[in-house]
Formats: sequence, structure tokens, C-alpha cells
Amino acid sequence: MTAAARTEFVTVPVSDGTAMNAYVARPGDDAKSAPAVVVFQEAYGVNDYICDVTKRFAALGMVAIAPELFHRSAPSGFTANYGDMEAVREHITKMTREGLEADIDATFSWLADDGGVDPEEMAAVGFCMGGRVAYVANSRTRLRAAISFYGGGIAPDLLPLASAQRGPILMFWGGLDQHIAPEQYRAVADALTEANATHEQVVFSQADHGFFCDQRASYNPIASRQAWAMLKEFLASYGALP
Repeated sequence: MTAAARTEFVTVPVSDGTAMNAYVARPGDDAKSAPAVVVFQEAYGVNDYICDVTKRFAALGMVAIAPELFHRSAPSGFTANYGDMEAVREHITKMTREGLEADIDATFSWLADDGGVDPEEMAAVGFCMGGRVAYVANSRTRLRAAISFYGGGIAPDLLPLASAQRGPILMFWGGLDQHIAPEQYRAVADALTEANATHEQVVFSQADHGFFCDQRASYNPIASRQAWAMLKEFLASYGALP
């Protein structure tokens, strides 16, 4: 029987002088070392769903951390209800590329310096907005693996980062997603293929945006279950699981 994850909130210092709150879940046993995964949030904050996903990774034997990416504009612990874009739009528009990159670097540095994780044993996963962030993170840090769930906004602006991907990346898309058109995720796949990046693209034909989240109306239990199985196999294939 797997011991319950050990969880806490920590403060991560960022190079621009700000401080970022983050939710951390560690394996419940007393393992001396474990690989790590950064869980990048949706637009609705590090909410119960993101915390639950973080604990699911801890149950796999990984140190998992979910940084609060809105820390410059929102109070610590900020969350919003699903679908309430008015509550999150301000924070999304105030995010900058420079700030996001600093947050990514700070999170991985915290894992190495304070989390006791080998820098060669790190991965990333992100959902929606966080799916885009996982793609960016994979261009900045040599990850064992990266996983992006329905990462909007990669095409066209971030397509040049395809050639900078440093670890293998698995990308999930919803065939019914009205937020990310097929030509967008196909452009991402084409750019990664042209760059000779190691990548896998999975489109669930009957899944909508946010299909992995069991707190959304768009939750698709079949696609979610299959995606989780693929995710675990992907991590295991590239040595990212203990």
C-alpha cells in the first residue's frame, strides 16, 4: 500500500526579486532520492485539481511541484472558478515572457537546491496555459521528458522554440477543442518534425478542451484514463519514473 503523499507550500525566490508560492507533494515513503516533475497550472490557478494531479505524481514516486505563475499580479493562493475568464484575464495579460522564463528557471533551481533533486532527473507537465509553459520549459531545461495537455498559443508565436526542445515531448489535443484549431496543433507537430525533435502527438477525437480535468464539464473519463496511461509510459520510457 502506497503511503500518502507529504504536501506543503513553499516559497520559491525568483531572479527578479519576487517570491513565488508553490505547492509541493513528495512520495510518502522515506526514499533518499526521487525524480521530479513540475506541474504547470491552468489559467485558474493552483487549485484543488492541480494539487490533486501533483499528489498523483507523488504517488508514482516523484517529487512534484506546482508553482503559482500569477504571483506577480494575484495574491498567494489565488484560484478562480472554471469558466470565469473575467477573474483570470487580468493576470494572463500581465504575464510576460521574461517573467515566465524566470519563474521556470526558479522552479527547477528550487528542486535542485532545496528539493534535493538531481538536475538530470526532472520532467514537466502542463495543462492548457500550463501546456504552453511546459513546451517553453523544455526549451530552457534539459528535461527527461515534457508533457503538454492542450497547450494553446504555441502556434504561431512559439513555433521557433521547436528547434530548441531539449527533451522528448508528448502533446495531447482534443479533437472537439474549439480553442485550439486543428491547423494550430498540426503546425506544432510539423515544426517539431522539421526540427527533428523527439515528439509524440495524440489527438483524442471525441475530447474537448480540458478533457483531463474531472472538475470541468468537458471532462472525458475515457480520454483522461488513456492519457494518464500514455503519460506514465512516456515518462518510464525516458527514465523519468523511479
